[in-house]
Amino acid sequence: MLAALRSPHALLLLTALAACGRPGGGTPYSKMQQTSVGDVEPAPKEHAAAPDGAKEPGSEASAGTSAPTDAGAPTDAAAAEPAVVPLPESLVAVGIPAIPREIADGVGAYSEVRSARVLGWHPSESRLLIATRFADTGQVHEVREPGGARHQLTFFADGIDGAAYPPVGGGDFFVVAKDVGGDEFLQNWRFDRASGRLTLLTDGTSKNTLGPWSWSGDRFAYTSTRRTGKDTDLYVVDPSDPATDHRIAEVEGGGWWPLDWSPDDQKLLVERYVSVNESSLWLFDLEGGGRRQITPEAGDTPVAWGAGAFAADGRSVITISDADDEFRQLVRLGVDDGASSRLVAPIPWDVSSYSLSRDRKRLAAVVNAGGVSELHLYDLPSGRERAIKSELPAGVISSLSWHPRGRLLAFTLSSARSPADAYVLDSDRGTVERWTESEVGGLDPSAFAEPEKITWKSFDEREIPGFLYRPPATFAGKRPVIVLIHGGPEGQSRTGFITRNNYYLNELGVALIYPNVRGSTGYGKSYVKLDNGRLREDSVKDIGALLDWIATQPDLDAERVMIMGGSYGGYMTLASAVHYADRIRCAVDIVGISNFVTFLENTESYRRDLRRVEYGDERDPEMRSFLSSISPLTHADKIKKPLFVVQGRNDPRVPASEAEQIVATLQKTGTPIWYLEGKDEGHGFSKKRNQDYQMYATILFMKRYLLDGMADG
Repeated sequence: MLAALRSPHALLLLTALAACGRPGGGTPYSKMQQTSVGDVEPAPKEHAAAPDGAKEPGSEASAGTSAPTDAGAPTDAAAAEPAVVPLPESLVAVGIPAIPREIADGVGAYSEVRSARVLGWHPSESRLLIATRFADTGQVHEVREPGGARHQLTFFADGIDGAAYPPVGGGDFFVVAKDVGGDEFLQNWRFDRASGRLTLLTDGTSKNTLGPWSWSGDRFAYTSTRRTGKDTDLYVVDPSDPATDHRIAEVEGGGWWPLDWSPDDQKLLVERYVSVNESSLWLFDLEGGGRRQITPEAGDTPVAWGAGAFAADGRSVITISDADDEFRQLVRLGVDDGASSRLVAPIPWDVSSYSLSRDRKRLAAVVNAGGVSELHLYDLPSGRERAIKSELPAGVISSLSWHPRGRLLAFTLSSARSPADAYVLDSDRGTVERWTESEVGGLDPSAFAEPEKITWKSFDEREIPGFLYRPPATFAGKRPVIVLIHGGPEGQSRTGFITRNNYYLNELGVALIYPNVRGSTGYGKSYVKLDNGRLREDSVKDIGALLDWIATQPDLDAERVMIMGGSYGGYMTLASAVHYADRIRCAVDIVGISNFVTFLENTESYRRDLRRVEYGDERDPEMRSFLSSISPLTHADKIKKPLFVVQGRNDPRVPASEAEQIVATLQKTGTPIWYLEGKDEGHGFSKKRNQDYQMYATILFMKRYLLDGMADG
């Protein structure tokens, strides 16, 4: 059945079946659930559907053939039908009715919001590389001063993943990483500034990463799966001469990442990631080929060692660890003896990221304080904290990048009232300057809702945290609710910009709740373990407890709840649709896991063992039976409310077969089901044209199943 579903003819047949019985289009089938994407997590995507005319998106007629009119129908019937949104050729839609043009017109500016992400500095000048979008995908741009114009440098059909200049030299070239169609098989390219010429540095077929530069700036290290397809071996290349590319070490598993070069460029610091709770640091000798673990053996209790960089003397590294704490702290680790000591005073939250200046005299660190980022600046080696005088909006800080000459620190900041933008801290003065100010489509950002921290008690009396966004007071009465569940599961919903979801708040009057169920990061290492293995469904119970909490709120309508999630959040969405079918109106599953056994068997080989650590090993008969017993596909007959499924055909994390099998099963049960597939997408939709259509379809789904019968719906 799965093979048949992958056939375009089977998809068209399913669409035709969905259309039976509806005059002029598809049955009002749909169960809408939206989530954040991934086994990791992008922002929730929105859907839409329907070509010009009364043809159903994805049907044979809309796929490019002419649809015969019914016998006796007026020849000008099509002209009398309302305008609809055309289905992009890059999408396949099944069971989705024609989308009225007025929905797209109403969305307007909400689909035109842009953002900017810091990539890195020019080696000698105050010029900043950023990723931003001015067409369909995010590309490399350069900004030369605060508030300066964004000069676009790359023009790929697909978005870029990262880019970096060498840390020394004249900035004649940078290296850029990108995939094709969302498949995440990244390739590294050298981009020559003078000519705009691109030179491929990797093999063109395997999955590669863009790793750290040597101190001399003549080489960078990276990982590639080219040897086995699953092991992330270590490679080094001089980008000015692709023929120098060579493997420096073979490893076993897909969790190895180069972090830093020793000051003499003779050794590589490498992280081996096993799970969110367990990782270690290793030293690889580039000349002799030796390797050794420099972090202590964990024993019975796993320990996480995240990120790492050599200190100035090369005899110790700065890293983050939860070895002696519930939360991840900054630590200095001896390279020879493995002795560790705190670098700064204890912080009662996780240090989520940090960056050392090239001269190793200053360190910037980001603390995740309950979902809100705090930026800290320290002198080294003393660990004395320096004041940051500028006040930053409450939000999420990422992409720390020191200028090679020191003093200036670039970072990305996203907040409830501002998309992600590039900021620069002058570490001498302690002042912050905003370098980009991304457009919000002409909307008034001060009108965007600020999140409210909430908690509720679950089945075991544990407090579960989350964020609530309330719609404007102009919407009267109890308000419908969308529960948006993040992916991961090692992820966290935070207080950054919620992009298009502001439309649901401001224009439809729908409240949004972002839960951080057990298993989420950011609340300590004990909390993140609470959904491991056979505890998996305890996190689903946290959603049931949230539904109880919603019923106690005087301004929220417990009779109108939609669940939405992506990747692992998609699994949570489907599981909620199984367990709480009588308590929700509809659900939207984005790239979600429908069956843990088939997911583990079909996810890309380089990540399969990493996922087995989190979910369990499906090769063990007892675990296989358990995983099958908790999989939504096993209990699909209990899904009674409309479901909207969104999937990228090229998804390497959660294969498209996970979506296809739940869609096929629900089509047999008669549960309203909508399906939207991106032919050129992977783990969530990244291209604007596809995101737009997804959003329009989501709005139509909401109007039919969540807001139906409401005066302001």
